[in-house]
Amino acid sequence: MNKTVAEAYTYAEFLASLVGVLPVTAASAFVHRNDPVPRYPGRWVRKLGKTSSSLSPLWHFTVEGEPPADIDHRGYVVVANHESQADPFLLSHLPWDMRWVAKAELFDVPLAGWLLRLGGDIPIRRGDRESAHEMMEACKNTLENGLSVMIFPEGTRSRDGSILPFKAGAFQLALETGAKVLPLALAGTRRCRPKGSLGFGEARAIAKVLAPIDPASFTGPHALENLRDATRGVIVENVQALERRLGFSPVAPHPQDELHRDMAAAAE
Repeated sequence: MNKTVAEAYTYAEFLASLVGVLPVTAASAFVHRNDPVPRYPGRWVRKLGKTSSSLSPLWHFTVEGEPPADIDHRGYVVVANHESQADPFLLSHLPWDMRWVAKAELFDVPLAGWLLRLGGDIPIRRGDRESAHEMMEACKNTLENGLSVMIFPEGTRSRDGSILPFKAGAFQLALETGAKVLPLALAGTRRCRPKGSLGFGEARAIAKVLAPIDPASFTGPHALENLRDATRGVIVENVQALERRLGFSPVAPHPQDELHRDMAAAAE
């Protein structure tokens, strides 16, 4: 299929799927409006992402690894590197429910933002302490009710594909609640939808579910930083391995990674 035609088809089928799933998600949100946390409406949002990405002739998505056996009734703080606007479509192929933390501006986008609200996702307004507090409380309530939360700890995407430093919020949440951190490594989506691009690229992408990390293993005054850095380290390592398998040229390491290597070498 011609790439221009394939892009037009992808836009059209995504818009059609979005319009089609909105009333169903709204109905589900109404039926389950008294639930402690919204679980079922989010499934329809995930079905939208999974169906529309599967129908695209440009994207070829795969999930690897096994989720924890108890994830259907125990909340995890799920974290992943953030490569592209295509990341949510790839992650919609994961076989469990979770609420997403997303920047508040996205909730104001017509159609897509309405779907985020109906699906019960959690907004965060960057630089706003009150918003951050409300987000943390919503996440804690979600975890207490046995539902996972999904956070991109970089907070944004880099233009060159390097993994940015992780912010502390997700790991503070894990330490305060005792919920295990579930790392995910994403590779390939940057070529599906590059940052700043209005078009779609043809690419394979993989989401790999990694082993959970227990915050109880991290104690002392530097527990937060150590948990954050350990999680980022395992994600970086696995992303690099996935990119090699996909045949991508290695992305230049972020300065933070070079600093850590220099510090480790100096300590030896």
